[in-house]
Amino acid sequence: MNRINQKLNSEEKLLSIYFTAGYPAIDDTIRIIQNLEKNGVDMIEIGLPFSDPLADGPTIQESSTTALKNGMTTEKLFEQLKEIRKTVSIPLIIMGYFNPVLQYGVEAFCKKCQEIGIDGLILPDLPLDEYQTVYETIFKKYGLINVFLITPQTSEERIRQIDAASEGFIYMVSSASVTGSKEGFGDTQKNYFDRIANMNLKNPQIVGFGIKDAETFQAATKNAKGAIIGSAFIKHLTANGTEHISEFIQDLKN
Repeated sequence: MNRINQKLNSEEKLLSIYFTAGYPAIDDTIRIIQNLEKNGVDMIEIGLPFSDPLADGPTIQESSTTALKNGMTTEKLFEQLKEIRKTVSIPLIIMGYFNPVLQYGVEAFCKKCQEIGIDGLILPDLPLDEYQTVYETIFKKYGLINVFLITPQTSEERIRQIDAASEGFIYMVSSASVTGSKEGFGDTQKNYFDRIANMNLKNPQIVGFGIKDAETFQAATKNAKGAIIGSAFIKHLTANGTEHISEFIQDLKN
């Protein structure tokens, strides 16, 4: 069974952390992953930096720009991760834009992911229809779960199509804005969370965008299986470096 599904079958609410590979420094990637697992994080999304990250807010955009300047590339990331499964056992997901995957070669990218122990991909700009028509067989050949996103504006029909096509979890974007742009959740978000919960989808949902502390984590996971924290964690890395990851995670859990 894929490590993602193993985690989803557990009883507890899941904490997933996103960070940008190669940030703050080019060689921080492995250290951050190991520290996150050591401090009780359930899943990690490794951001593959891209020069035109349209869906990302300023915090993640700046981290991507810095990572690219540091010399991070797809090949470099794969080189860094080649022995990650000797020390890390939790699910690892690569999140990014489809263009670098295309440039690398979709099958070559997926094959490399399988070799190093990546469990899934989140590619927000890869449309469901194109995935199913062109790429689904390749992803499945290499044991990769493709995670789709929904937003408050996604129609019920589309949500059910995504649910039918999914084999792990659905990434439930809390708002239609870019990452890192919300301060807590208002009634609109809470109503959206309730509406999705009442749809009784077959796949669990993990909420992303706008989660930054214990309060927003608890609100996001009231009905959902887990939550993803990205911008707030990157801000913590920017301010404190990689030596104080434990404080960030413990504040979330308390």
